Amino acid sequence: MPLIVSIVGRSKSGKTTLIEKLLTELTGRGYQVATIKHTCRDVNLDEPGKDSWRHIRAGSHSTILSSPGKVVLIKPVKEEVTPGELARLLGEDCDLIIAEGFKQGDAPKIEVHRREAGPLLSNIKKLIAIASDEPLESKVRQFSLEDVKGLADLLEKGMIIPQLERTSLYINNVPTPLSTFPKEFITNTLLGMVSSLKGVGEVKSLDIFLRRGTKRKGR
Repeated sequence: MPLIVSIVGRSKSGKTTLIEKLLTELTGRGYQVATIKHTCRDVNLDEPGKDSWRHIRAGSHSTILSSPGKVVLIKPVKEEVTPGELARLLGEDCDLIIAEGFKQGDAPKIEVHRREAGPLLSNIKKLIAIASDEPLESKVRQFSLEDVKGLADLLEKGMIIPQLERTSLYINNVPTPLSTFPKEFITNTLLGMVSSLKGVGEVKSLDIFLRRGTKRKGR
C-alpha cells in the first residue's frame, strides 16, 4: 500500500494550501499522488430520488457514478473509516497518499502552524515535521511555510523512493506488514509463476485476489 502522510493543524492554519503546493511540486517531479480529505460533516453525493440513491436504498453494497470525466464511488459505512482502509479504495498505482486531517491516526504527520491560528496541537503522534510561519521551540524538524521544495524532498527521500518497489499483502482486508524474507519469498514466487505463463511480458504490477467461500447471512 502506498504510504500515507497526514497534514494536520488548527482551523485556518493553511492545510489545504500546503497540500495544493505539495501536489504541484511532487507531481511536477513525476510522481502520482492521491489525496484523502477528512471532514466531520456528513457528505451527501446521492440525493434522495436519484438512481444511485435508489440503488443503495434497495440494498446495493456500493455503487459507482460514472461520467466521461470522472467516477464517484458511494459506499455506505457503519463507522468512520481509517485512512488505511480508504487508501485501499485508491489502489496501488499512486506513489504517495496525502491525507488532510486524521490527527489521531497512525500515519506520519506534518503539522501546519500559523501564529494567528493558535499554538501547536497537543499529543500528536508520529509528527515528522512542522511547517510554520515562525520559529518554534520544538525538537521536531521545522520548515518555513514557503519551503515547499524542502518538504517535498523530505517526502520524496523518506517515503516515496523507498516504496517505489513494494509488495503489499492484505489478509481479511487488513494490510499485513512484511519483513524482508517473506516479502522477497512472495515476490519471487509470484513472479516465477506468472513469468511461465504464455503471452506474459514484462511484469510491472501484479494483482491476485483470493476469497474463501462462506455462506452469507440470509442465504
